[in-house]
Amino acid sequence: MSLAAAQTIATHRIRTASLDDRLADNAEALLATYKRSMQAVQAGQTVTPATEWLLDNYHMVERQVHQITRDLPPQYYRQLPKLGTGPLAGYPRVLGIAWAYIAHTDSLLNGAVFARFVKAYQTVDPLTIGELWALAITLRIVLIENMRRLSAQIVAGQDIRRTADGVVDTALGLSGADGTTPLPDAGYAAFARATAPFNAAPLPEILAARMAQRLRSIDSTDTPLHGWLDGKLRQQGRTLDEVVQRAQNRQGASNVTMRNIVTSMRLISEMDWPDFFEDVSPVDAQLRSGSDFGAMDFATRNLYRTAIEDLARQSSKSEVAVTQAALDLAHAGTTAATRDPGHSLIGSGRRALERRLGYWADGR
Repeated sequence: MSLAAAQTIATHRIRTASLDDRLADNAEALLATYKRSMQAVQAGQTVTPATEWLLDNYHMVERQVHQITRDLPPQYYRQLPKLGTGPLAGYPRVLGIAWAYIAHTDSLLNGAVFARFVKAYQTVDPLTIGELWALAITLRIVLIENMRRLSAQIVAGQDIRRTADGVVDTALGLSGADGTTPLPDAGYAAFARATAPFNAAPLPEILAARMAQRLRSIDSTDTPLHGWLDGKLRQQGRTLDEVVQRAQNRQGASNVTMRNIVTSMRLISEMDWPDFFEDVSPVDAQLRSGSDFGAMDFATRNLYRTAIEDLARQSSKSEVAVTQAALDLAHAGTTAATRDPGHSLIGSGRRALERRLGYWADGR
C-alpha cells in the first residue's frame, strides 16, 4: 500500500504541539462557532444545512471531546511510533493513517472498509498492538479537526452573507432587521454608497452569489444593483450563473462533509472496537493460526497480548517476532501445557522466551 511505503518512522524526537493542546484549541473553536451560529438563528438569519447539522448535534461533539480527553493518556501516546516526515511529523503514525482514511472517504466511516484499509496497510508494515487500540480515539481526533475546519468556513460564510445582505439593503435604501424600512437617501445615492467598497476590488464569489439570491425577487428596474453585479463579474471573467453554481457546489460539499462527520461520530460510538482490533491484529492472526488462541476468552487473550507488548518493548524486537518466538517454543513443547504459547508468555516458561529474545527484565 502506497501510504505505508511513504510513511517513515522518526528515529529522534520531533517537537510538536501536543494532541491535548490541539484538541483544546479545536474544542474552543467549535464552541465559538456553535454560539455564533445560535445567535444567527435567534436573530432570524438564514444558515446553511452544514450549520444546522452542527447546531443539532453539538451535544455529540461535546461527548467526543470528553471521551478523547478521558481516553488519551499522554504516556500511552508517547509510546506510539511517530512519523518522521510530512505535515504530521512528530505525531503518532496512526494519526496519519486515520487522516488518510478520513480524507479519502470524505469523513464517512465504514467499519468493514476501514478494516480492509488497515489490513492493506499492514501488508507493508504491521502496526503495533498499541497502535491498533489507538485507532478509535485517533479517528475521533481527526473528525474533530475536520469539523473545526468546516466551522471556520461556516463563520466566514456567515460574515460574507451578512456583508452581502448589507450591500443589498443599503442599495435598495432599506434598513432594519427585516430589511423593509426605507432610508432617507433611498435611490442612486444609496446604491453608490453600498457598492463603493467593491468598485476597486474583486467581488468574492460567495458574496456575489448571496447578492444574486437576494435580488431574484427584485425587478431590475428598481435598482441598478443588477447591472452593477453582472458587469462586475464580467470584469472578473465570470458570469452570474457560474458564480451561483460554484457557490452552491461548495455549500453542497460542505453540507455532505458535515453530515458525514456527524454520522461517523455516531458509528464510532456504536462499533465493537475489541472485535475490530482482533480482526485486524497481525499478532492475533499469528496466534490463532498457530495455537488454540481463538478458543480462549477475551481476558486471557489480552494477557497474552500485554505480555507480547512488554517483551517487544524491552527486547527491541517486533511484536510479530516475539509472537513467532513464543509459537516456536510452543511447537517444540512436549506436554499440553508447554505446547501453549501462554507457557512462555505468561507462565513458567517465560524465562526461556526472555533468553531467546535477549530480554532481561531485572538486569540478570
